[in-house]
Amino acid sequence: MITHIQGRLVEKNPTDVVIDCNGVGYLLNISLHTFSQIPDEESLKLFAYLIVREDSHTLYGFSSVAEREIFKLLISVNGIGASTARTMLSSITPQQVKEAIAHEDVALIQSIKGIGAKTAARVILDLKDKVLKVYDLDENEVSVNKNNTNKDEALSALEVLGFSKKQSERVLDKLLSEQPDANVETLIKDALKKL
Repeated sequence: MITHIQGRLVEKNPTDVVIDCNGVGYLLNISLHTFSQIPDEESLKLFAYLIVREDSHTLYGFSSVAEREIFKLLISVNGIGASTARTMLSSITPQQVKEAIAHEDVALIQSIKGIGAKTAARVILDLKDKVLKVYDLDENEVSVNKNNTNKDEALSALEVLGFSKKQSERVLDKLLSEQPDANVETLIKDALKKL
């Protein structure tokens, strides 16, 4: 297994880089997060992950081991391929991915292009325990955001009723800051009064 590649940066694009390592050019697919972390120096070291398929050998590069670990967790979920995982890490930071999973923030994961409600729920269901264990997060810290599921349910109900997501989210955030323990029904009723 190739764990990292270090060499001279030959080419740098938002989706991939080419690193010359002793005369061999390696093409590594990267996320926008990694792209933003790459310095404009000639020497570069990226942590790598190799995916071998029948028709291709594809290298993925990451600016940190943490990002690579999140990527590996994401691709372990049924229905999430390497390109979807890379899109997720391009849309939000690895830290935000980790927190969204731990806090069961379906809305944030679903806001990523190509991720539907079912996939977002599956990501959380499959990875929450692993994320809590691997990153030693406390379940109690996480339960503070448990009302996110109430917010998500209220938000989807308001969307079904024809209200815009952004406006509804703003109203719900305000309501939750005033009464954090509000249930879904209360949230919807109060939001309807304000929308």
